[in-house]
Amino acid sequence: MHELSPFDAAAILIVLAATLGYLNHRFLKLPSTVGLTVMGAVASIIVVLYDRILPASTLAESLSSFLRELDFHSTLMEGMLSFLLFAGAMHVDWGHMNKGRWPILFFSTAGVMISTVLIGFAFNFLTVALGAGVPLIWCFVFGALISPTDPVAVMGVMKRASMPETLQATVAGESLFNDGVGVVIFSILVAIALGTEPFSLGIAAMHFLQEAGGGALLGLLSGWVAYRAMQSIDEYNIEVLISLAVVMGGYSLAMTLHVSGPVAMAVAGLIIGNHGVAYAMSDQTRDYLIKFWALVDEILNAVLFLLIGLEVIVLAMDGRYILAGIGAILIALAARIIAVGLPLRAMKRMIDMGPLALPTLVWGGLRGGISVALALSLPESPIRAELLVATYAVVLFAVIVQGGTIGSLIERIKIRHQIDEPGPAA
Repeated sequence: MHELSPFDAAAILIVLAATLGYLNHRFLKLPSTVGLTVMGAVASIIVVLYDRILPASTLAESLSSFLRELDFHSTLMEGMLSFLLFAGAMHVDWGHMNKGRWPILFFSTAGVMISTVLIGFAFNFLTVALGAGVPLIWCFVFGALISPTDPVAVMGVMKRASMPETLQATVAGESLFNDGVGVVIFSILVAIALGTEPFSLGIAAMHFLQEAGGGALLGLLSGWVAYRAMQSIDEYNIEVLISLAVVMGGYSLAMTLHVSGPVAMAVAGLIIGNHGVAYAMSDQTRDYLIKFWALVDEILNAVLFLLIGLEVIVLAMDGRYILAGIGAILIALAARIIAVGLPLRAMKRMIDMGPLALPTLVWGGLRGGISVALALSLPESPIRAELLVATYAVVLFAVIVQGGTIGSLIERIKIRHQIDEPGPAA
């Protein structure tokens, strides 16, 4: 078999996504993200079982080799993520998000830190109790990679859920920014765990300010330049091209400047999707731009969640690791309840989002591809294998169980509290 080129890899993924997406739509009728994740995971399990039944078969090794060549971490963090975050941010209403600005600010910064600490201590206790102890610093690394809610997964849920617009924008806004914060915290903790950087609150704070603050400034600048350029012309082809330049050029510049690309793309997407769409485009351009990014979003979503399912094949199926993974699901949910529940209660006088807020923020706070990509970026070791299994357990539970049931949960709460007129999905 010849070495896969980037085009070969892309072709395989698109063909698989189209085929499984069709089968899901035709027969299973699950939400797209859930269906593709389930089918990818099932396909991986079938391949592993097939190889065990027929020892001469090398299907599992071939699939594993394909995934190693593809490099999930680089594919997502250095390619797909910029498009997905920009596309997602374009559909968030700034006015509604502004009403929930204080919860968004807290959840995406202090909330991630609180969750990281809670998960770190609890996961350390769990792994020691199971006889598969993970050092505390690496448990904090796990807390950092699993605490942020994934904007891609959350946006997919928000499209289907019917809830008040301010709450919807708050959930979406938090997910857009907390992943950038989570990546920064993750990188700081990994450096400490590997001994490449001594722990210092001052150094960590400066690194955080550079990454997150610098990313926000870059997003503001690139979004404003694109807005002014779009405002000066009326040609939809060029304006779509300008939006692509913001995404690709802006994300590449962010990596060069060592600032947060995810934060930059979230800010730029908000500017183009709100101010740009409202004041810089004709109706024709607006229609083309929104439909173009909606299509990009759908295609990349399909590929991403298929990959999440397929990556199950790389897991080390040790019994203790699986038990740790099941425990990690409960730990992540408990930490999420504390990290968002206490601030919601404290901010109730400032903004009361109603009875839907806590269950939506907890059950709708899905973990997804970013957590998987960060876990796969860890250096090879038994600790990595254990953390990868735990990460996958939380992510698969979030995408399949939480993502598949959040809509019905919201409807039951609305009926119980007689909430009749939620805003339309963004």
